[in-house]
Amino acid sequence: MPSLIPTDHFGTITWLGRVADRDAALSSAPLTEIRATFAGPDGEAHGGLTRPACSRVAAQYPRDTEIRNVRQFSVLSREEIDAIAREMGLEDLDPSLFGATMVIDGIPDFTHVPPSSRLQADSGATLVVDMENQPCTLVSREIEGTHKGFGKLFKPAAEGRRGVTAWVEREGVFRLGDRVRLHVPGQRQWSQRG
Repeated sequence: MPSLIPTDHFGTITWLGRVADRDAALSSAPLTEIRATFAGPDGEAHGGLTRPACSRVAAQYPRDTEIRNVRQFSVLSREEIDAIAREMGLEDLDPSLFGATMVIDGIPDFTHVPPSSRLQADSGATLVVDMENQPCTLVSREIEGTHKGFGKLFKPAAEGRRGVTAWVEREGVFRLGDRVRLHVPGQRQWSQRG
């Protein structure tokens, strides 16, 4: 029996982007395609096989400890971006403000797909979902720079809708309009009861 089960859930890539210099700004520049290597998207500031530990793993490692980079991609759902915008009272939010690498349309409750799920393009290029991404103040600042007075509304509106982080399992090219299929781990949920 396979450990990963292909689902009938397909999404369409509606936006691709790259953060060239995260020290300059979190926002990403739109692209029509991304070449994904084992080190992540070509030219992406969040790329690399390893990365320095940050606040998200502070309970495991001291800041700047070199760890495996499982945050090469920031993948969001078009539906969830739209829901965040509506809750904030905005017509729309540009995915570049999130520092997004990829936006997918069509997979329900996307932020909560199980960790270790795969997103596989028809080309075979494949991402492994690490975990839910958390709303952060960096995105709030980007939104505030474009939509004055709205930045503070981001974190509560984005709770449970911020998408996922992911890393490259199979190299390849992702293009706008490509279809991706969701594959999920074939295991029961952890019950905490042993």
